[in-house]
Amino acid sequence: MNRIAIPDADQAPAASRPLLDAVKKQLGVVPNLMKVLGHSPSALGGYLNLNGALAKSAIGAKTGERIALAIAEINGCRYCLSAHSYLGRNSAGLNDAEIAANRNGTSIDTKASAAVRFAVKVAQARGHVSDADVQAVKSAGYGDAEVMEIVAHVALNTLTNYVNEVAQTGIDFPVAGELRAA
Repeated sequence: MNRIAIPDADQAPAASRPLLDAVKKQLGVVPNLMKVLGHSPSALGGYLNLNGALAKSAIGAKTGERIALAIAEINGCRYCLSAHSYLGRNSAGLNDAEIAANRNGTSIDTKASAAVRFAVKVAQARGHVSDADVQAVKSAGYGDAEVMEIVAHVALNTLTNYVNEVAQTGIDFPVAGELRAA
């Protein structure tokens, strides 16, 4: 059950409505996450701006989804795990084996694995990673800009995980399998 109401489009604050309309135009639907964030035009706008910027990042959509899956698993967010399992398959072209690897903090792809492993370390260490951690991701072929994009993906996904857990947002994607034991 939702702790924070999921408003209909006409119940959202006036400043959120154009943002929600743009989401609907782009996706065909407005996911519950966006509706919940829409309670605050500032929160919704901030999320959409960062999400839009990261959609153009050098690490690419596939690795962004890989990171999202790993972070959802770490933070225990069933909503985001379900959303990114769906988006990973249907938008980024990830297969079931890749999604399973991502949920376990790695990837079948060698370079992407370094990014996902680094993202997991950033999340688990709350940013306090070692020089060796940074060097490992750089040695896999990621430059300074891409390292910052990985960190930004961790932050964006942590935001949505926390929003959904606080709100207990109803899952409006096909429900993913159980979270692995912490």
